[in-house]
Amino acid sequence: MLKWLESRLLWGSLLILGGVLFLLQNLGIFEIGSLFWGLLFGLAGVFFLSLYFQNRANWWSIIPSFTLFGIGLLIILDQLAPQLGDAIGGSLFLAAIGLSFMFVYLSDRQNWWAIIPMGVLLTLAVVSGLDQFSNMNTGGIFFLGLGGTFGLVALLPKSMDTRWAWIPAVILLVLGIFIFAAAEAMLNYLWPAALILVGLYMIYRSMRFRRTG
Repeated sequence: MLKWLESRLLWGSLLILGGVLFLLQNLGIFEIGSLFWGLLFGLAGVFFLSLYFQNRANWWSIIPSFTLFGIGLLIILDQLAPQLGDAIGGSLFLAAIGLSFMFVYLSDRQNWWAIIPMGVLLTLAVVSGLDQFSNMNTGGIFFLGLGGTFGLVALLPKSMDTRWAWIPAVILLVLGIFIFAAAEAMLNYLWPAALILVGLYMIYRSMRFRRTG
């Protein structure tokens, strides 16, 4: 309990210091660099993360923690490497929030719902990055990412039956394949590959049936 009170005193003092410095900057008395604010957001992220490590029931604190880490990283990048920040800042911020939901799920398997925002945000992070560095059509990749997300909902261990997630997973994956294939002029190769895969699956099911029969 004493350590927790000491931690509150420490973080409370840091917040007061940040508020005073912010007020002085607005009054034109003292100029604070962006690097300081980036570090301040990072410290705020550490504070929320400490709430989780002190009590694992506080899984919710992981989300604001990683969000604040992402904001702090954006501010620091804008100060130290503005061109890099403009290029990948959005992707890093989305990825930071997406990772927070990943750790929410890992903290407690009952939080299986966190897999969905995790997958969506990480997919958007990838799409945003590809839009910056390539001319690739990212529509198909977006649907593939969403399909993979629902596939994870169906596959990963959790506290309830989520086999229903295979339905949106298959639909989104098929849409993603067709969109991506059409954009990349791969339809001439997609249909033969699909026929081969279906044929292999049928042979596998036939052999398995004979062994169990």
